[in-house]
Formats: sequence, C-alpha cells, structure tokens
Amino acid sequence: MSTKGGSYTRFRRALDSGNLTLVRAAAAELPTINLDDALRVCAMLRAADPSRYEQAVIRWLGRLCLERPTTTITDLRLALAAFDRLPDEPEQAEAELRQLVRA
Repeated sequence: MSTKGGSYTRFRRALDSGNLTLVRAAAAELPTINLDDALRVCAMLRAADPSRYEQAVIRWLGRLCLERPTTTITDLRLALAAFDRLPDEPEQAEAELRQLVRA
C-alpha cells in the first residue's frame, strides 16, 4: 500500500472513531481532504471544539465555491441553512450538504 493510501486509511479510521485528536493528527499527513471528509470534520468540530466550528464551516463553504465552480448564491444559502440545522437535524443537514458537493 502506498504512503498516501496508508495515510488516508488512517484518516478514515480516525473519522470513524470520532476522536478529533486522531482526526487532526491523521489529516496532517494528507496533502488535502475531499469535501465529503471535510464536512465530517466540521460536524465533529461542532460537537468537540465549538470554538473552531465557525471557521471550519467558512473554509468548507469557500472550498465548495472553488471546487464546484457552478455553485450559486442559492446553493450557499442552502448550505448555511443546513449548517445552522446541523445540531438539531444532523442526518438531514449532512445529507443536504453532501448533495451540494455532488451537484
């Protein structure tokens, strides 16, 4: 297995564990994280490190705009609304955000 594959596997295991310290350490080994995985990190930060949550969301939204050039203002409004609902409706909000990534 390549180093990148091994690093990504460790990162995915860390995400699955829900341990933010492990996630941060594993993410540091990667050159980048895809938007789906970054969304999972945002959700983890909301619960484990709320002081860093807002900045993570802003970075995620910026990446959405850069990596998905067809992103519209309406898409950004939908994303913000989904992030606002994340604490109360985590499954539905994350599903809506993932839909924006795949659009």
